[in-house]
Amino acid sequence: MMFNERLVNLLPGRMRNQVAQWFEAAEIFGEMRDPKVLAAIGPAGVRGLLLQRGKQGVPTQMPAAHQAHFDWRYPHDNAEMASLYRRAKEGQWNGDSLPWHTDVDPFNPEVPLIPADFIDTAKLASFGVRLDAREELRLRYSLTAWMLSQFLHGEQGALFAAAQVTEAVQFFDGKMYGSTQVMDEGRHVEVFHRYIDTKLNKLYQINDNLYVVIDSLMTDGRWDMKFLGMQIMVEGLALGAFGVIYKQTKEPLLKELLRNVIQDEARHVHYGVVALREQFRDHLTERERSEREDWAYEVALLMRNRFMAFEVYDEWFAHRLTRAQWRELVSTSPGMMDFRHVMFVRLIPNLREIGLMSPRIVPHYERAGLMRYYHGRSADQLTGEQLLADLH
Repeated sequence: MMFNERLVNLLPGRMRNQVAQWFEAAEIFGEMRDPKVLAAIGPAGVRGLLLQRGKQGVPTQMPAAHQAHFDWRYPHDNAEMASLYRRAKEGQWNGDSLPWHTDVDPFNPEVPLIPADFIDTAKLASFGVRLDAREELRLRYSLTAWMLSQFLHGEQGALFAAAQVTEAVQFFDGKMYGSTQVMDEGRHVEVFHRYIDTKLNKLYQINDNLYVVIDSLMTDGRWDMKFLGMQIMVEGLALGAFGVIYKQTKEPLLKELLRNVIQDEARHVHYGVVALREQFRDHLTERERSEREDWAYEVALLMRNRFMAFEVYDEWFAHRLTRAQWRELVSTSPGMMDFRHVMFVRLIPNLREIGLMSPRIVPHYERAGLMRYYHGRSADQLTGEQLLADLH
């Protein structure tokens, strides 16, 4: 990568950024060790990272191929899923009931969307970019709008994936629970879009790495891969990300919105752990389990890269910083470090619980610096109320 960066830095600004982006995509593909994982993610990677299908300004068509599983006996076949279904029915809420009358001023320093130290402006200054107080507020506003935009895009993916999984899952109690998750995800799309549209007035396009994950799992015909991709990876990481903003924001409407969403998401990830724990333990060959283990690892790295916020870089700093400098800034800024910490606090224990942290894969997580989260509590050991209490 050092040679690549030297070569890229010799190019003119706009061309330099485009070529650097291609090198980054090539690195992602080059690090995929399992040919089956490359075959599963590679086509989505081309569409997302190289062709940037999510940024064309038009709706995206993705072919879906999965089997719908009917059971005309209507069995009660999983007590834990049945309990989640009852909790989900009792936990429904109306997005219209949030305090939408709240006046949200993104530039009011007394009620910040995110704290002043979320991004390291001293590091930015060391790169020769100095912002005044107003510009710092605008940058934090842009970062908040970008994060909430990615939450919205992820929730649309979750809505469609939940509908597919409800058709395909082989537990009837799981189908009943899944019907409530489809409703939850629709409500999440509603409230995130309403907040972005009416309070922030700034919607960012989908991040390329997030697009790759959604494309890959939506076009995969295996129900357990859809489950793994959405319920464990995307939803699990999002649950951590929601928690960071909930903990740090002083804006009351956003805090209340996230409080409700976090309680829903805790059930969703719990459902994924319950369904996949048995599936991976009892119904897969070792080769199939290893493929899913490798896939989860590659997606974990993609999702970590998702939070590099290059869409904000393109808007603010493409002519003033290199992509490498921006990556260093985001990687070392307190708010973004907290983001990645809380995301993986939630993800790694869930991968352990469903059996995708064998001695074979552990060294790769160690090299990525993610094994420090291994002994945390998995989603089946936490309720939404406990998650919220942990954030205070």
